[in-house]
Amino acid sequence: MSAQIHVPFLKSRAGAVSVLTLAAVGGTMLAPGASEAHAATLHAANALKVAASKKGAPYKYGAAGPSRFDCSGLTLYSYKKAGKKLPRTAQQQYNKTRHISASSRQVGDLVFFHSGSSVYHVGIYAGSGRVWHSPKTGSWVKLEKIWTKSVWYGRVR
Repeated sequence: MSAQIHVPFLKSRAGAVSVLTLAAVGGTMLAPGASEAHAATLHAANALKVAASKKGAPYKYGAAGPSRFDCSGLTLYSYKKAGKKLPRTAQQQYNKTRHISASSRQVGDLVFFHSGSSVYHVGIYAGSGRVWHSPKTGSWVKLEKIWTKSVWYGRVR
């Protein structure tokens, strides 16, 4: 006994395209507005890869790459390589991002370390409570566990 599968046709900008056609060519269909979310996720993932590729690069105050970084210089450089523009300082970057809760954070979001209402450090969220960052003089770009609860999260738009 053979089973029949009914595949509805979906409408795209190019016209009617079947789900099977999309599967055969590896395409995807996005809900309205989802393309912006997909692009943001893609930029974040790419920025994270760039930051990870700089593992071991020495910290230098005021440096924004390609071989030395301070904290906001690393995030600025990583997102620039991923196709997004960020301001220079950690506080300016916080002001520019869409603020999100810890429960909404995703890989590639920015992690802002703060004291009171002032942001003093930034890194890129790597998942599992870890962050890629360039911490301080005498250190280097590295992956570390987030060491404090005094953090905010921001998503680059």
